[in-house]
Amino acid sequence: MGAGKSTVGAEVARRLGRPFVDVDDELEHAHGAIAELFETRGEAAFRELEAHTVRDLCGRREPSVVAVGGGAVETEGLVESLDALVVHLEVTFEAARERVRGSGRPLARDGEELRRRYDLRRPLYERVAHARAQDADDVVLRAAGIRLAPRLEASGEALVADERVAALHALDATHLVPAGEAAKTVSEAERLWRALRLERSARLVAVGGGSTTDLAGFVAATLSRGLAWVAVPTTLVGQVDAAIGGKTAIDLPEGKNLVGAFHWPEETVIDTTFLETLPDEERANGLAEVVKTGLLAGERLWELDTGHQVRRCAAYKAAVCLRDPRERGERAQLNLGHTFAHALEAASDYGLAHGRAVALGLLAALRLSGLAEEERMVEEVLRPRRADVDRDRAWAALERDKKARAGSPRLVLLDAPGRPRTGVELPEAELRSALDALIE
Repeated sequence: MGAGKSTVGAEVARRLGRPFVDVDDELEHAHGAIAELFETRGEAAFRELEAHTVRDLCGRREPSVVAVGGGAVETEGLVESLDALVVHLEVTFEAARERVRGSGRPLARDGEELRRRYDLRRPLYERVAHARAQDADDVVLRAAGIRLAPRLEASGEALVADERVAALHALDATHLVPAGEAAKTVSEAERLWRALRLERSARLVAVGGGSTTDLAGFVAATLSRGLAWVAVPTTLVGQVDAAIGGKTAIDLPEGKNLVGAFHWPEETVIDTTFLETLPDEERANGLAEVVKTGLLAGERLWELDTGHQVRRCAAYKAAVCLRDPRERGERAQLNLGHTFAHALEAASDYGLAHGRAVALGLLAALRLSGLAEEERMVEEVLRPRRADVDRDRAWAALERDKKARAGSPRLVLLDAPGRPRTGVELPEAELRSALDALIE
């Protein structure tokens, strides 16, 4: 009790677009005040009512977020039997005692009894919980299968790694792939399809930047009609964006990510110590995605230190993707700036760095949105330089964009920071002018 389950649970439910239910509220609505239940029926009877309510709520078909009373773990086998992600929201005894002081909770009236219950329940929480959390970001990350680990903690029957990362970190990789966008080709996918000898119960682990996880995830999605896989992103782009949400793909000469599949990783392991060896250019690439996420969230995430940038960006994207896992609606907002960026990358034969392309794409999107202050911020923070590519090739790639309809691109614009608008169609002349302004 006093861990903040009701507050955090409601926030998690809002982010995931799911109903929120508090077991204590449900009990009081159906049976009266909990304090009276304890006094008139006793704790044993209360626990029976609680167990019945928990099973009913967690057994419903509609996914929801449920805040379970702190004492539910004392009912043997109850929490273990639930078909649910169980998260232990951690709190110190001192904080819990202060929060429940004067609350009228039956078990909070006696300080010694509160301490006894805290000590009794703590090992029970540790036994039944799939994850621990301090706040809503932690819960969302675990709901998406994302784990922030202090070191590489992922094992599988096959390890696919970026050749540079494998050399730099002395990884014993069974399959090496080229660094960067050169990995995302039909020939590289075919090479892995032929080389991998995995049973359908096996796991494939991908270690590298966004291109490595895109390729390996696509191979996992298609080989043997789908293998489990684990993403271990090693770049800022991968940790804040590319390795989250289950999008996998390879490129074609006509456009970026034109062949792919939605195939969520079984787990995404984010080890920020990999970023310590990241070249400055790669950090700049990742910062463009941080700025994009900050504009969508309405938060100045680019001003945070790297660790907090990664955590907050990953949690934001995870929540959007959990609400719309197959991009049938609001997930499209994550393409802010990317329609132009992908066109520039394709026109450069993928020689243009992704982050530099995204920075240019954000400039175009903000200009079209009429947000001059945010446009200046992108100029100052990302310092984008115009791309040296063929205009006609860039326009052809823009028309071929996956989100285009009848050859007309659909853009993501902002009404204001934190207020994205998707599916925006603009006149061809306006689009061409915006694209031309990004090219030398």
